[in-house]
Amino acid sequence: MNDVFIIGVGMTPFGVHPSETVPSLTTRAVREALADAGIDPADVDSAYFGNTTQGPLEGQAMIAGEIALRGVGLERIPVFNVENACASGSSALSLAVTSVRAGESAVALAVGAEKMNTGDRAKTMSVFDGAYDLSDPAALQRTLDELGGAIDASEAGQRSIFMDIYAAMARAHMDRFGTTQRQLAAVSANNHRHSVDNPLSHFRKDMSVDEILAARALSFPLTVPMCSPLTDGASAVIVCNAEVAARVGSKRQVRVLASVVGTSVEREMTDYSKHVTKLAGERAYEHAGISPSDFSVAEVHDATAFGELFISELLGFVELGGGGAAAESGVTSIGGRIPINTSGGLESKGHPLAATGLGQIFELVTQLRGEAGGRQVEGARIALAENGGGFSPFSTGEEAVAVVTVLEAV
Repeated sequence: MNDVFIIGVGMTPFGVHPSETVPSLTTRAVREALADAGIDPADVDSAYFGNTTQGPLEGQAMIAGEIALRGVGLERIPVFNVENACASGSSALSLAVTSVRAGESAVALAVGAEKMNTGDRAKTMSVFDGAYDLSDPAALQRTLDELGGAIDASEAGQRSIFMDIYAAMARAHMDRFGTTQRQLAAVSANNHRHSVDNPLSHFRKDMSVDEILAARALSFPLTVPMCSPLTDGASAVIVCNAEVAARVGSKRQVRVLASVVGTSVEREMTDYSKHVTKLAGERAYEHAGISPSDFSVAEVHDATAFGELFISELLGFVELGGGGAAAESGVTSIGGRIPINTSGGLESKGHPLAATGLGQIFELVTQLRGEAGGRQVEGARIALAENGGGFSPFSTGEEAVAVVTVLEAV
């Protein structure tokens, strides 16, 4: 089994890009990653392209990667199209890492791109309806009712179904552990504060806990600043084996210690020991030979503030039920014991679905290189990315897939 190194990363600004297309965004991110690695397109042996919305929004249901990568000059090589809901980008990276570990590729590219702002918001929001089990739609509502009870529709704003899912999970957590809406706002405030120093972030506005609580409600206990926006963007990561890493010779390389993809299992809703994220995290720790206390910094899937709070518990950064108190006390802020979402997270940096997981890797590589500027975590050495996607077909109140990636500064 070969060691795997990240030698190049690239990312467009995340935001609303009316004049861009999926291919143009892809070209920008990949060219930046190639330049960062100091290699040419001809050096890439295989490519893995993540996208979730171009098919339903534009009709490009097939060969999206082959088309998007033509503008970079990637020809001849195998291109694999990857769809794993919001975890598509990190799944693409896992496949690229596997190809290099197995010796099939010396250099592999993972890229994710989305153009979600098309001018038809209702159509864009409808794509989320394809990320749960459509063969049994009643099961979703049963799960939501069991998790957090029904909400007054008159108190809810326009939102995707996933905001209802996260809100139901949050209400269940509040009932069981005493988590408060103010603690959720503290998570969001931390991330909005972190985003101010990220020039690639969709939003760069510092917001107080009180401002977040006073913002427009979506689905209780969530308000708009606690949730990720509709975002366009692309991100790319280049991985290679030790021979190529030595030849390139950069001191800015990052080693991939683990890349684990897990899917949900049948469990009782309250049996968090079998939660998909917890199981994937445990496998990643075993592969990397480390424990939660070894991490310097993490990026986790905060499609809502509750997502970050709960994931920080499932990954063992704080005790179960302690995520809210940790956010309030500064444990997960820059300067705290385990800074989480230094990029601003999905709530501020943005959430261009298939580009999100690789955007997390971009941030962590920047941190491990010591190049994050005003949001730099001092002495960052080991980092974790967690990226979730879809809703479990088992209706257990969790993601259908979770990807956990562990990185180490060389």
